[in-house]
Amino acid sequence: MAKEIVMTPMMKQFMSLKAKHPDAIMLFRCGDFYETYSEDAVIASQILGITLTKRANGQEKTIEMAGFPHHALDTYLPKLIRSGKRVAICDQLEDPKLTKKLVKRGITELVTPGVAINDNVLSYKENNFLAAVYFGKGACGVAFLDISTGEFLTAEGTFDYVDKLLGSFAPKEILFERGKRTLFEANFGNRFYTYELDDWVFTEDSARGKLLKHFETKNLKGFGVEHLKNGIIASGAILQYLDLTQHDQIAHITSLSRIEEDRYVRLDKFTVRSLELLSSMTDDGISLLDVIDKTVSPMGSRLLRRWIVFPLKNEKSIDERLEVVEYFFREPEFRNFIQDKLHEIGDLERIISKAAVGRISPREVVQLKIALQAIEPMKNACLHTDNESLRRMGENLNLCMTVREKIAKELVDYPPVMLNKGDVIANGVDAELDELRRISRSGKDYLLQIQQRESERTGIPSLKVAYNNVFGYYIEVRNAHKEKVPQEWIRKQTLVNAERYITQELKAYEEKILGAEEKIQSLEYKIYNDLVLSLGEFIPAIQIDAAQVARLDCLLAFANVAEANRYIRPVVENSDVLDIKQGRHPVIEQQMPVGEKYIANDVYLDTATQQIMIITGPNMAGKSALLRQTALITLMAQIGCFVPAESARIGLVDKVFTRVGASDNISMGESTFMVEMNEAASILNNISPKSLVLFDELGRGTSTYDGISIAWAIIEHIHEYPKARARTLFATHYHELNEMEKSFARIRNYNVAVKEVDNKVIFLRKLQKGGSEHSFGIHVAKMAGMPKSIVERANEILHQLENSTSREGLGSSSDSVVRTKQEDGIQLSFFQLDDPVLCQIRDEILNLEVDHLTPIEALNKLNDIKKIVKGK
Repeated sequence: MAKEIVMTPMMKQFMSLKAKHPDAIMLFRCGDFYETYSEDAVIASQILGITLTKRANGQEKTIEMAGFPHHALDTYLPKLIRSGKRVAICDQLEDPKLTKKLVKRGITELVTPGVAINDNVLSYKENNFLAAVYFGKGACGVAFLDISTGEFLTAEGTFDYVDKLLGSFAPKEILFERGKRTLFEANFGNRFYTYELDDWVFTEDSARGKLLKHFETKNLKGFGVEHLKNGIIASGAILQYLDLTQHDQIAHITSLSRIEEDRYVRLDKFTVRSLELLSSMTDDGISLLDVIDKTVSPMGSRLLRRWIVFPLKNEKSIDERLEVVEYFFREPEFRNFIQDKLHEIGDLERIISKAAVGRISPREVVQLKIALQAIEPMKNACLHTDNESLRRMGENLNLCMTVREKIAKELVDYPPVMLNKGDVIANGVDAELDELRRISRSGKDYLLQIQQRESERTGIPSLKVAYNNVFGYYIEVRNAHKEKVPQEWIRKQTLVNAERYITQELKAYEEKILGAEEKIQSLEYKIYNDLVLSLGEFIPAIQIDAAQVARLDCLLAFANVAEANRYIRPVVENSDVLDIKQGRHPVIEQQMPVGEKYIANDVYLDTATQQIMIITGPNMAGKSALLRQTALITLMAQIGCFVPAESARIGLVDKVFTRVGASDNISMGESTFMVEMNEAASILNNISPKSLVLFDELGRGTSTYDGISIAWAIIEHIHEYPKARARTLFATHYHELNEMEKSFARIRNYNVAVKEVDNKVIFLRKLQKGGSEHSFGIHVAKMAGMPKSIVERANEILHQLENSTSREGLGSSSDSVVRTKQEDGIQLSFFQLDDPVLCQIRDEILNLEVDHLTPIEALNKLNDIKKIVKGK
């Protein structure tokens, strides 16, 4: 019979709590420390860099342990979350001083990457979204919640649409139904942190019931989501997960909003990445967001990030934003005033969310008061403008005077961060508190009087009254004077150079003072918590304030960046014309060497005369930059931002597609060509006449003539097919595509100019009409530092190929005649001869895997080839 393992009572307690969340690292509160045990301790010590040690676990057994002081939780918790761990926080539920038994403990919170409120975990510039995905029968449902701000959004649609939303919102954690991992990864990849929930969570009854209970409504019609059955299920799953992770204080989640697909330009994940909208694809690069994010507040920064991936399609909404930007631009005094006030506001959105969950510090409550005070002059300034949008924003700003005055009255102006540090509540708020403070402070004065009196009475000049946690207040006398100590003093401690005593008088005052301090702390807690609770009724109004301030901040940032970078107001209209005069790439122009100017270019597209521009030109000439800048200028205009150009007329775009460069799928085993074709197919299946399409070097992943054929067919489809007649920029190395201009009415050839001087290439980066016949690839290789012998040999081969192609025409074999170097002169490569036997020999040799042949196999293969020749 196996011997039963006997554990200590505390380790039994740990094991029973750990069993509730076996996949989470448990931080177990033990006195002044949070400790981790067993496997958790090993993992925590590696992530946190803390010492791994041992703790007794009954019957002379030990268990791994690693811990840190409880006040360092804000330092260590973020490290665990950022490394993708779930953390169960287990706290002491009673005061250890009040029990002689094992202290009661319980899990007070489960923190996961998607459910975090701690400032050190969160990035102030971006949302921390938790998402849920539900695989319905007719559609896929998705929901997003940022518990730190209270934003709650839902949508449903195809896998492709949900994938686009996941890319745009970039959730830190995604929930889905247990057993659906293969389906999830097949559609959305494995780049997300995910967590599986039981199937009952993803039922309509459970989800709808959860939502109705939380919002205290009879239906969801008021939120405009009643018809989104799959979206509702995903939204309900998120609330269920908050229950599971013990986040039950969620009064700041006041509404559920529908993501309205038809309001925004569609950008797929390839486009967001290849245009480098939010982040650069290179370590030292910068993104469009980096260039235009001149926001002051964290709320503005988060909103701008959303605006960039959700450009507007509505002409009126875009113009409203542009009008405000222009007003800021025209009125520098108003702009500076609003900017100064924005600096005072801070992160209003997250501060009020902290109040809702009861985790707001005294200093943050005072910051809330300062923010509300700054909103009043902002509101007045907006109301007195002649801009309709600004006036409307001013009207929507709530002053919340009641709560502002309450905070000003009840809290001191400069409170400590921690409530337990004391002196948080102002004088005059509570008569009992004021009296206790007087007792406490006068009591301390009285102790000084005792010290002075006893020193004079006993003749001990160095006598002092002090305090420690072990035996409270005491009198310390140095050994040189201990003979003078009165008999009634009670000796409590002997030190090397002194002795400590207590007296009846000291003990009486100690009780009075310490009792007062305990009551002071208790009263401060009560008054402060009542104040925080009273903030709850103002949450919706303050959330509206936060939304208006964020919007003002974004539009102000657009005005500032426009002034700094010489941007102009675009004309956005409901037409098919895209007419950009002297456009510049907003990101590249910021990275130009000092003294060097970005070469601006004109681009004109419409659906009547110049629908497709085929752009040829050598590598490094600037074709890719031209394509990207056209898309970026269009998107900047449709988010309401001024643009880098002399003038811009933007016919509204509903979708932007890019096929630029190879994507991440190559690392997953797909060939370059397969990736190209997948992305091109996605474009052609979703294209519309109002789309903007950018193709860069399509077809380079396959043979030249395959590539030309596919590119030709795609351009022809976009030109001819009525449902696909999109404005298109097609950059290519295939000069043969220039022939299309002769046959298709709306195709025009352009090239990026270069100049050849003394056998050197100068890139002019200027777009001009007409195709280009020369790629200058060898010149680029030379510039890159390719060995001289290789450059010279490449030139020889190029001349041979050009001569051969000019003799044989477009239909010749791609294996053009190439002469091989020999010491005794030059001979034709025999692989080009038409003799069928030699072709057979060629195939035999080409199919050999030379690196894997043994000497015997090589001799046998040579013998086979000899037989073929003899057979001839």
